[in-house]
Amino acid sequence: MSQFVPVPVDTPQAAAFRRTISNPLKLRLFMLRSLPMAYLAGLRIREITPERATVTVPFKYLTKNPFRSIYFACLSMAAEMASGVLSMMNTSNGGPVSMLVVGLEAEFSKKAVGLIAFTSEDGLRIAQAVAESRATGEGRTVVCTSTGTDEAGDTVAVFRITWSFRAKK
Repeated sequence: MSQFVPVPVDTPQAAAFRRTISNPLKLRLFMLRSLPMAYLAGLRIREITPERATVTVPFKYLTKNPFRSIYFACLSMAAEMASGVLSMMNTSNGGPVSMLVVGLEAEFSKKAVGLIAFTSEDGLRIAQAVAESRATGEGRTVVCTSTGTDEAGDTVAVFRITWSFRAKK
């Protein structure tokens, strides 16, 4: 059973993380160093708040498949990054916490062309899991949903990414 641990809505460390990751130059340098395929694919963070994050992936030469749509692996990168930046933001304050994707499920409903935006609204659930792991020393998992929409607002894919969080001793 989960132990309820109060979670602050926003912290100075989380705000500093959002400022850093929202800076286009710093984000590109981070991706070039740590996520080179995301850099090459052209992923961008459109929005990040304590509750939600939106990441975009463009349809271009490096992201296309032979069927003239965005390759599913590029869509997966953007979906994972939407929940991943929320996870990084919540593990940036306090003691060290390891985070790992332990599951992935996807549903595709429409051909992905143009600019696709993936939004995850699981920031508060992630914050709760990280706080519980720090309080108990045990691992916690969260299933995050990233919904991808095209420029017309139609849903093209829904990803459910299972994150595992464990506070390090």
